[in-house]
Amino acid sequence: MLKKIMVAAGVLAWIPMAGAAGRSLFDPPNVVVFFTDDHGYADLGVHGQCDDVRTPNLDQLARDGVRFTDGYVTAPQCSPSRAGLMTGRYQQRFGFEHNAAGPLPLDEVTLADRMSRAGYRTGMIGKWHLEPNWTMRDWTARVLNEPDPKPGLRIPFRKILPYYPGARGFDDYYKGELKRYWVNYGLDGAERADDGEWVNKKGYRLELQTEAALEFIDRNHENPFFLYVAYFAPHVPLEATEQYLARFPGEMPERRRYALAMISAVDDGVGKVRDKLADLGIERDTLIFFISDNGAPLKIDMKDLPISFRGGAWDGSMNTPWTGEKGTIMEGGVHVPFLAAWPGTIPSGQVCEDPVISLDVAPTCLAAAGEPEAAELEGVNLLPRLRGEIDALPDRELYWKFWRQAAVRRGRWKYLRLSDGREYLFDLESDQHEHRNLIRTHPERAAELRGKLEDWAAGNRPAGLPDEPLNSQEEKWYAHYLD
Repeated sequence: MLKKIMVAAGVLAWIPMAGAAGRSLFDPPNVVVFFTDDHGYADLGVHGQCDDVRTPNLDQLARDGVRFTDGYVTAPQCSPSRAGLMTGRYQQRFGFEHNAAGPLPLDEVTLADRMSRAGYRTGMIGKWHLEPNWTMRDWTARVLNEPDPKPGLRIPFRKILPYYPGARGFDDYYKGELKRYWVNYGLDGAERADDGEWVNKKGYRLELQTEAALEFIDRNHENPFFLYVAYFAPHVPLEATEQYLARFPGEMPERRRYALAMISAVDDGVGKVRDKLADLGIERDTLIFFISDNGAPLKIDMKDLPISFRGGAWDGSMNTPWTGEKGTIMEGGVHVPFLAAWPGTIPSGQVCEDPVISLDVAPTCLAAAGEPEAAELEGVNLLPRLRGEIDALPDRELYWKFWRQAAVRRGRWKYLRLSDGREYLFDLESDQHEHRNLIRTHPERAAELRGKLEDWAAGNRPAGLPDEPLNSQEEKWYAHYLD
């Protein structure tokens, strides 16, 4: 692999001086991004919100680096959140506002594309969720001449494949959620078809995804690599083996027990990946992020439905102390676990209270790789803050728009607007956060943020703030949580 020669003193300053065998002294760091699924803020032990959660490896990751108290994603739903992470741009810019508004447009440049151009080997494991499916009516109408698709619509695989990881910047991939995976390498060191093939795997899905991550590292550790591990947990259907369930005895809702077990399996996986990095002598040469794609789906009342029910239901995770849940742009939907570590470069034991967002991952990774800033990216490089070169990130706005909801945060203030005209202003640094609407107390602050939100929305596709009636789910959520 051709190595980039880094000559800027600002770049050379952070490069670790101890490299693994076979790697140049001045190689850029590896990057691993863990992305969990419907994993609520409360369910990290280090957050101190729930005494039943056990995440020793993630807690250690936080102690070895930085825990972001105010970490966000760009959407309260799986696909648009992943689109924001993978592109480093608000997904509203290219019309991918909700799951059915996809797929990820082929002209969007992914983080994997950028890291590959920087000389990295790139790998993707687990849930992708950026390809076409029958719910994407605009796409089926345009590409398949099917303006009214029905469940079970058969989409030719040749139409789907250009949206798969192998065509979006990833060299190696083990894409899948449960038992069936689209892969171009095996878990036994064996090669698979270069352009991908389907394999059916026995075993527990989270252990399979961890094995795939470990195999990728074994295959690629002699060169800088970018690895995206998208665990399918604790998203329904809930599944866990006795090994993990036995860690959570006692009386509790069964769905809670399964969520804790699945998160524990993820935690084990993160620990195994870090052990692998240490065994190979590259732990200090690796930047790690750990983030959830959105908050937990509580379904308001957290019914403990039988585990055999595999449809949409509470997944057992919790969003405490935040208000709301998956599907809402209240804090419970978008304020998520968010950790980073790079031993030897990012000082350990940090707690960062600056608001950050998943959009920041792309510019941070590219800066670590020694790449120039990309003007089209909408996040910021976090490294100067995390290395202590600046005391705080520059003031900025963070934005959300989902279905008939829109919001903006700047500093301590969050303005939230619904399409029916309801408006809210919250002080997120107060103990009451979204439990107290301050819009009558601070109308000038609300007006300022409303203007910012309108200006941002004007640059989206479609442009403007939502004006359709709230859907039935939104009506129930906002009646229950805010009104």
